[in-house]
Amino acid sequence: MKVKRERKIEKTDGIGKENRSTEEKQSFKDGSICGYNSFHRILSANLKPQLFQEVSRLFLGLNYGTTLETIVPPESAKTLYSKHEFDLQAFKFSVDKELLREPRVRVGLIQNSITLPTTTPFSDQKKAIFEKFGPIIDAAGASGVNILCLQEAWMMSFAFCTREKRWCEFAEPASTVRTIFLELGTSMRARIKSIDLNWGL
Repeated sequence: MKVKRERKIEKTDGIGKENRSTEEKQSFKDGSICGYNSFHRILSANLKPQLFQEVSRLFLGLNYGTTLETIVPPESAKTLYSKHEFDLQAFKFSVDKELLREPRVRVGLIQNSITLPTTTPFSDQKKAIFEKFGPIIDAAGASGVNILCLQEAWMMSFAFCTREKRWCEFAEPASTVRTIFLELGTSMRARIKSIDLNWGL
């Protein structure tokens, strides 16, 4: 006679079967990882500071022999990312100080997702992404960014793997004012010096 044995899942550090099911449901609902928006944030919140510093060194490397220095965003940028629910992180990269010029460059990188389902009309999808970018670029401007980099194919879903011809409708000349400045106000345009539309390529 065979006896079927059930595996007993023991809780470790408060994470067990009951907790995991709740956390997984929450993760699927809001796209987070057990309530955190990145693996790095999970480590930061759950490891001791000294251990996290060492793990962070292995993951991110060092800048001039030290870990990256974080920059606190201005209140205006904080208001934007809190209201529009996007993640904003700022870091300082140290370099050799020049003798004749003061540090003057602040680079911004945007990693975005689509807003509407891919079954939605293309015009609505593009419009929604443009509207999503508005507050993000305003936050970059408020943070002093003067070189802004957008990911490849930022105005559409990443459809290249399907090779369907219809997705070519999303193509737009990089030289158009509408694409570069996204019809925004003057807060970012007064400060920005350069935009790279394809930093991922």
